[in-house]
Amino acid sequence: MLKISTKGQYALLIMTELAEQEADKYVPLKLLSHRHNLSVKYLEQILIRLSKAGLVVGLRGNNGGYKLADSPDKYTAGQILRAMEGDLNPKAIASGRDLLSVGNDAFWDEFNKVINDYVNSITLEDIVQKNREFVGFEYCI
Repeated sequence: MLKISTKGQYALLIMTELAEQEADKYVPLKLLSHRHNLSVKYLEQILIRLSKAGLVVGLRGNNGGYKLADSPDKYTAGQILRAMEGDLNPKAIASGRDLLSVGNDAFWDEFNKVINDYVNSITLEDIVQKNREFVGFEYCI
């Protein structure tokens, strides 16, 4: 079953927040922690994985924090989620074949393709833009 963990969801949220900042500005870990009511330790776990995947850059010290390693249009939701979740295939890969998969392989292959095509088509910049539109809509009401 395809289920995006809380860490995966927060990774997408944190990456979106970093994308909304100036490209050369490092956002302190404590500020991110406070804004999202997350423990520093939990947030560190997420950011370390994003850093190992080459998606963010960290800097220690007084002016330290995290920023995107590249521009928001270079990242897809799929890249970010895979950094946290691994493969996004909705069907667990079992060794050998079982009765449930016989005859349904084409369905699961297509389902996997649709999900991966979708998350690979949405950039971080797209998400930031949608958030701006939503916030603008909220204030117009």
